Amino acid sequence: MDLSFSEITTPGKFGVRRNVLGIIINNNNNEDSSFVVSPYIAVHKLSCSLLIHIVKRLCSLRDRKMVDKIQYPGLTDPSLQHCVRLNSGNQKYLDFACLFPTFGKTYFPFELNYDPVGPRDWMKDNFWIPVACAIIYAIAIFWGRSYFEKRSAWNWRAPLALWNFGLSLFSTIGFIRVAPFVLFNIYSYTLRENCCFDPESHVGSGATGFWSQMFVLSKIPELFDTFFIVIHKKPLMFLHWYHHISVLLFTWHAYVNNSPTGAFFISMNYGVHAMMYFYYFLMAVRMKPKWFNPIWITVAQISQMFVGVFLTVYTTYILHFEEREDCLMRKDINQSALLMYGSYLFLFCKFFFERYYIRGKPSKTSKKVN
Repeated sequence: MDLSFSEITTPGKFGVRRNVLGIIINNNNNEDSSFVVSPYIAVHKLSCSLLIHIVKRLCSLRDRKMVDKIQYPGLTDPSLQHCVRLNSGNQKYLDFACLFPTFGKTYFPFELNYDPVGPRDWMKDNFWIPVACAIIYAIAIFWGRSYFEKRSAWNWRAPLALWNFGLSLFSTIGFIRVAPFVLFNIYSYTLRENCCFDPESHVGSGATGFWSQMFVLSKIPELFDTFFIVIHKKPLMFLHWYHHISVLLFTWHAYVNNSPTGAFFISMNYGVHAMMYFYYFLMAVRMKPKWFNPIWITVAQISQMFVGVFLTVYTTYILHFEEREDCLMRKDINQSALLMYGSYLFLFCKFFFERYYIRGKPSKTSKKVN
């Protein structure tokens, strides 16, 4: 099966070099997606396959010099000038809806004309907001667990179902809006360019810019996830609250400072959350099908962290070993991302083996109790 984007009419110097959708379908057709081995082997195979794909992609890329100041390459391509727009910060950017008219037909007017400069500058001047939210969040967890220690759990199953469905729908739309542009960049430019050029010139404005900004702001209401855990007196893992606090602080800081790799992290997180929150919704309404195994969610999370570690390690190589001054990625942000994704990878792998591998094996000392 092979599909193509017939609306792409600009395969110029920096145009699309591959049939992106066709590649995705062909890869899926050739990939062994069966899960007939142990979870440990499955995760190992998935990680190795992903690494091999990335290495092949890097080897197949043509070595090109980056343009001055890491300006988005597409902005200098004459064949794409009809899709170049200008935001209020005098930054040129490519309009994805113009490049792909089929996608453009699904956009609302406020998405197409969205200018994120004003809100982004306000966010940059008010970093105290996520810090205050993190502090209040931590205090609320401590107080809430103490309050329910000697009280009965509440039954808020209906609000929980609505909450999870809403977040799943939000994440699905965000993924549809951001991921296609990320794929366009991956298959049109080198990995070095994607990790170094100014994100405001491609995913920072327009519809993609809107949903990138909404992703960062959504990390504040997502803290409410823990409320349902506390009132239902469910176990609260360190990974849960550590993940919420660190993601909120990091994404806000990285976004306002124009982190080039942010689009990768945003699209991956949108995709994983779309699946994860939908699973929680099905659990809340007691409609989860038997084939929807939660192990797939954990595998997706681990894969996300694996890619995050790979990107930050690769960017570290550019910044510290090549010492390129023309790369816009800040060292402090990249180091924070490496520390964050590295800790996530360790914690999610630890959770995976404890939940699906160690607990799944019957204990040799266990005895039947009559």
